Amino acid sequence: MKKFRKVLDGLTTSSPVNPCGSPACGSAAGTPSTAPTPRELEIQETLMSEHFQICKTVRHGFPYQPTALAFDPVQKILAIGTRSGGVRLLGRPGVDCHCQHESGAAVLQLQFLINEGALVTACADDTLHLWNLRQRRPAILHSLKFNRERITFCHLPFQSKWLYVGTERGNTHIVNIESFILSGYVIMWNKAIELSTKTHPGPVVHLSDSPKDEGKLLIGFESGTIVMWDLRAKRSDFRIYYDEAIHSVSWHHEGRQFMCSHSDGSLSMWNLRNTAKPFQVTFPHGKTQRDGRKESCKPILKVEYKTSRNSEAFVVFSGGLSYDKAGRRPTLTIMHGKAITVLEMDYPIVDFLVLCETPYLNEVQEPYAVVVLLEKDFVVVDLTQSNFPIFENAYPMDIHESPVTCTAYFADCPPDIIPVVYSIGAKHKKTGYSHKEWPVSGGTWTVGSQTYPEIIITGHADGSIKFWDATAITLQMLYKLKTSKVFEKPKSGDMGRSAELVEEDPYAIQMISWCPQSRIFCVVGISAHVIMYRFSKHDANTSITSLEVRLQCEMEDVISPSDTENTPCFSDPSGLSPQPQPPSPRSNMPDSVRDSIPCLKVKDRMIRMPPGYQAELVVQLLWVDGEPPQQITSLDLNSAYGLLALGNCNGLVVVDYLQKTILLCMSTLELYGSADPFQRLTRSPRKNRQSTSDFCMRGLSNFYSDSKKRIRTSYQSLTELSDNQVSLDLERSKSPTSESRENSFSRSRSSSVSSIDRETKEAVTTLQFVESYGCKSDTLPTPCLWVGTSLGLVLIIPMSIPTDEQERQEDPVTVAPTGTVLMLKGSVLRFAFLDCGGALINSPYEVWRDQHAPDDPDRPRKRKLVNFSSSSSQEASGDGHLAVVCSERQAKVFFMPSQACLYVHNITESSFVLRADVVSVCNSVCLACFCANGHIMTLRFALTFLFVFKWETVESSVNRD
Repeated sequence: MKKFRKVLDGLTTSSPVNPCGSPACGSAAGTPSTAPTPRELEIQETLMSEHFQICKTVRHGFPYQPTALAFDPVQKILAIGTRSGGVRLLGRPGVDCHCQHESGAAVLQLQFLINEGALVTACADDTLHLWNLRQRRPAILHSLKFNRERITFCHLPFQSKWLYVGTERGNTHIVNIESFILSGYVIMWNKAIELSTKTHPGPVVHLSDSPKDEGKLLIGFESGTIVMWDLRAKRSDFRIYYDEAIHSVSWHHEGRQFMCSHSDGSLSMWNLRNTAKPFQVTFPHGKTQRDGRKESCKPILKVEYKTSRNSEAFVVFSGGLSYDKAGRRPTLTIMHGKAITVLEMDYPIVDFLVLCETPYLNEVQEPYAVVVLLEKDFVVVDLTQSNFPIFENAYPMDIHESPVTCTAYFADCPPDIIPVVYSIGAKHKKTGYSHKEWPVSGGTWTVGSQTYPEIIITGHADGSIKFWDATAITLQMLYKLKTSKVFEKPKSGDMGRSAELVEEDPYAIQMISWCPQSRIFCVVGISAHVIMYRFSKHDANTSITSLEVRLQCEMEDVISPSDTENTPCFSDPSGLSPQPQPPSPRSNMPDSVRDSIPCLKVKDRMIRMPPGYQAELVVQLLWVDGEPPQQITSLDLNSAYGLLALGNCNGLVVVDYLQKTILLCMSTLELYGSADPFQRLTRSPRKNRQSTSDFCMRGLSNFYSDSKKRIRTSYQSLTELSDNQVSLDLERSKSPTSESRENSFSRSRSSSVSSIDRETKEAVTTLQFVESYGCKSDTLPTPCLWVGTSLGLVLIIPMSIPTDEQERQEDPVTVAPTGTVLMLKGSVLRFAFLDCGGALINSPYEVWRDQHAPDDPDRPRKRKLVNFSSSSSQEASGDGHLAVVCSERQAKVFFMPSQACLYVHNITESSFVLRADVVSVCNSVCLACFCANGHIMTLRFALTFLFVFKWETVESSVNRD
């Protein structure tokens, strides 16, 4: 992880004092108006620029380009080194720490000071580092640089104060681990192999102390030479000259024998009583050919020889396969007596370690697991079971097991939600894994400095959903849900369905909406479907209700030339004209066949659903006149209202999920009624429908590239239009009537393309249920749906919802668009609502109750609603509230119910906002925006005088690498 500098440097942008003096400040239709005069607002502003800075929190995922592995058998802590100089420390699930060498040099080897909370790292820049792991953030205590020799191998005996360091020149140096300085004792290569020997033995590839005598050091050279060096007598006890290169050496615990692995794929066993030749040489994977010779094999890169008290010894090694078996995956071989087990790995093996019950080399080892570090994975094998199953990985190493297609972050969740979801997820473990506990169990898991639970939800290309606990310093997976189980598997010969148009990932997740309080969960899929789930601790046999919706414009809505430059088309994410795709298998089918059908088929039978999230309702958009449904662009649900809303480039749908009915299905144009501020022209249908159809439902791989194209194209179009922005702002201040007449000619002249080329539909880009004011004449807030569109317009739709529970289940909910319109520049991204004291107003919600729980007199039978009442007192609610609306380019504050624009801030002229949210920080509220140019902008509210807000901007540039 690159070291982040402080990015919010206190730069501020002054704002105009007069709230309605700016030409861009206006009322609902863009005309300046005077705000009403309610009682004074007293908002205490506490935010300052120094409250915002980017800092390191946690590094998640598999270590990139791993190089080395080490394990503390007492503390049971694992360390992984990387090519970029990083070190990852892993213990029990939740114990995860990352530290980085400032030099960035690759980590060659790791050595724990066993049970002492310290670690030695040897790096490619020939420097040794001693890390202290006993403090909150690991830090380097000492460093030692080798200037004239390159480090090749290190060895630190258990409970020893001497670190042995082998070099490329064949010399062995000894470092005092306490002072971390060279002792002056050097074992020169020419003394080790006899002074009379002129041939250099090569680099030191192995160092180990004898289990029988810690005063004896075994030195292995690359050429095949092995020397037993007496540290006290400063001479060699014996020398072995073997004609095959050595890669590793491993001792028997009694100290009378050791095993070597060689470059020809052989293993040699040596006895200290007779070192003239090995008493056993085996080629584990080499077959004897007809002429009696062994077939050539690949090198055995590492071997470990471990003894067991109640069974035969284990010999574990990597490599050694014969060369004639081309295309075989990397293997780890386990030899237990006469049985040989070959485990194939998905990626090349970087290193492995055999985990044993004791840290002492002179005791029976009792191996119980093998940790295998791969280039892109991490595997632990259980040696205590005969079939050697692997452990289910306790660390979420690969969040992109299936590509992540959307994410959602939830802070300050109910405190019981994480344990409950985790307990359900723990019951859904996969079969075939070891039943024993995860062997890397060291460290102490503690909740971080946060006092509130945080959850991240990821949606994936295969339709799966994963819940992650983000409260501590690492992500811990809580629960996994597969949305594909709701649908029947599409048949290749099923000509009545259209799943083939999304060949790659028909279940890919695009949007997530979750109410943690009620535990109701909704997802949007790429096949224009919405699935609603309820949470239950009990299994259930139930059926899934399916609602099918025709949401298609009967005519093409064309914006007049005066309005085409407001925003790029949302229905086409690339910002470009749809490109023709290869014809699908249904291209020759008549349109009548492909009408009023969904893209996927919902299971229409009783289904047994396990505990956890259980599907209750599926809403699917249908094919219309031979065209597939446009992808859903916005979603919101409210558990107190019992409603969910979805929108796309054709219009809006509101669903009552309690009564399982559709309340509203209207095109965007119909929502305005007579209040439409744009001049729209009616044109004949497109001639080339197939190109648009294929674009909307093409595979997910193309969807990714289109997103990138949209950023580039939109950024370029915004840059081109920046020169004309002053005139556009002036024109915005005029009435809708004059803007349609006067701006039409001027803006079409300034545009580089004609209105026909800039044809666009108006997409619903954001939705939010909230208690607000549907009309200026309202005196009390009522349930409303706020709708934002790609043309920068905001519609407020009031609703009448029965408050009695029995009436709510039977009486209809009334949804009545009133034509209330607010206007901004750019596509609307976010709504937020504040009370007159500047505090966030949360939407009402339903308290969770388990509908499938057995009858219990203590269990609540009725719906319990929080902050849901349309009969609030005049004193509490009559003063109105503030509505913050953020678009791709602009943010506005409106006072409700008068709909007066209190202040407007142009966030960016040269780029556009990708994501925005209003959050509470330090008991105050700020608007955070992430722009396409990589900038993060935080805007705060500062009261200058009555009803005038000053947005102080602090802008930061984030390194997007």
